[in-house]
Amino acid sequence: MKKVAVVGASGYTGVELLRLLAGHSLAEVVAVTSRQYEGVPISQVFPSLGGFYDLICEPLNVASIAARADVVFTALPHKSAMEVIPDFLNAGCKVVDLSADYRLRDPRVYEEWYQTHTSPELIAEAAYGLPELYRSQIVKARLVANPGCYPTSIALGLTPLLEGQLIACDSIIIDSKSGTTGAGRGLKEASLYCEVNEGFKAYGIASHRHTPEIEQTLSQLAGEPVRVSFTPHLLPVDRGILSTIYASLVRDCSTLELLDIFRKRYAEEPFVRVLPLGQLPNIVNVRGTNLCDIGLVSDPRTGRVIVVSVIDNLCKGAAGQAVQNFNLICGIDERAGLSAAAIFP
Repeated sequence: MKKVAVVGASGYTGVELLRLLAGHSLAEVVAVTSRQYEGVPISQVFPSLGGFYDLICEPLNVASIAARADVVFTALPHKSAMEVIPDFLNAGCKVVDLSADYRLRDPRVYEEWYQTHTSPELIAEAAYGLPELYRSQIVKARLVANPGCYPTSIALGLTPLLEGQLIACDSIIIDSKSGTTGAGRGLKEASLYCEVNEGFKAYGIASHRHTPEIEQTLSQLAGEPVRVSFTPHLLPVDRGILSTIYASLVRDCSTLELLDIFRKRYAEEPFVRVLPLGQLPNIVNVRGTNLCDIGLVSDPRTGRVIVVSVIDNLCKGAAGQAVQNFNLICGIDERAGLSAAAIFP
């Protein structure tokens, strides 16, 4: 049994972590922190957790938490995470970080898109937590940088094509849509019900902070620099990301041939489902799961392939993938705590 703490438990990612860990037979949550709800039972902050936890939200005290926990999930905003993670590591804890603070390999790139980095010496050590690509590094890590939600859906949708050198690396266009939980739980005018309901809009065009993370992973897969056109959109739904990815094929490939390549690549991956010919993914079919569903079509008229990849942004895009990484660094079955089917309807 591994004892874990959730630092920053009062956000959407925090409650999703606690929901998943409540069903994990080999994890015991021993501490939850929240500055906003200090002294308040977590089951009062989130009534959905009633009967599962009797923990009280406490202030963030590294020494106190490290004395009780083997593994710490940091579900803190960017910059706040890097301020405490070095201390947790020095205290002997393993850390799965859900911020962007250790995802980017080049601290100069991080500082261009975020802010000054206060512990760049840990960046090289951090394992990028996308198990389908970097499992061998994750299992040996004491610090895992959990990927962003958009980069997860996109990397899984493009991996077989880039590994097989099947597409032109300068032709990639990505059109992604996310549910509103991706904006976090904090009060923002653009996330209010009346602002989102019945609407559908693009945002962050040519400027979204996930862009360098997407390009970093795709460049590693391709073995050469990759630049993409990435446009995210806000869907009027709670959960889910649907990424539609367009790329030019370097040779003629039928849909069946490409599907076979994808199936072979992901045959041993428990959380990636490649859909049959004629089926395309729907976010409702991965709701509440750590699954990624992928479908595709080869268009001989344009010489392009269109890949559709869907995940739950709070699960495979955040908390579910964090639990998957927790399992790996602890030597636990990768699927532990993550085997539930999607909630439908």
